Amino acid sequence: MAPRRDYFDGCAAAHALDLVGERWALLVVRELMLGPKRFTDLRTGLPHASPNVLSQRLRELEEAGVLRRRRLPPPAASAVYELTEWGLELEPVLQTLGRWAARSLPEAEHIGVDSLVLSMRTMFSADAARDAGADVALTLVLDEQPFRVRVTDGAFSIERGEAERPQATVRTRSDVWAGVLYLGRPLDAAIADGALEVDGDRAAVEALFGLFPMPERIDAVSA
Repeated sequence: MAPRRDYFDGCAAAHALDLVGERWALLVVRELMLGPKRFTDLRTGLPHASPNVLSQRLRELEEAGVLRRRRLPPPAASAVYELTEWGLELEPVLQTLGRWAARSLPEAEHIGVDSLVLSMRTMFSADAARDAGADVALTLVLDEQPFRVRVTDGAFSIERGEAERPQATVRTRSDVWAGVLYLGRPLDAAIADGALEVDGDRAAVEALFGLFPMPERIDAVSA
């Protein structure tokens, strides 16, 4: 195993980079932010990370106390990785980095489910929700993974699982939902293409639009 690279700097920010600054480390944290995952699930979420590098990052994050490995009871009896309470405290860090970097985000053909869900937590505007009087309860199925979506009193939550009494259920791919939510792709066009299905109150779905504004874009200045 390659030796760990440290900054040997007394600054807390430098120590944070010692803990989670290696390549793929924060993305491992991102993939676990919504709950435990098996190694194969992490490989699916991070397809460009080699198995050896991913294993090394998991070991380092476990040694640092950011995550832990545990074995599920029978009949599953498989090992999963999950964030510790301290590791979960990194969500605001991911959100701040996401809002900052979104100002120069390049176009991408793919966005993972966990990444998209966390981006919704990041970009949600409580002020916009209060101004619109939004009160929404949906089941959002992204790439066959269901999530409970709730907006009420200017607060937003999205968690794994199905809503008990949803106003509507939306089924689509993560890239399609990102296009509709962030890039202004018309809902009608996505439905007409068969890329998105709405079962229930369409107005409840449309009430989400405008609640996740992207920050003003900044372009790099060439020398």
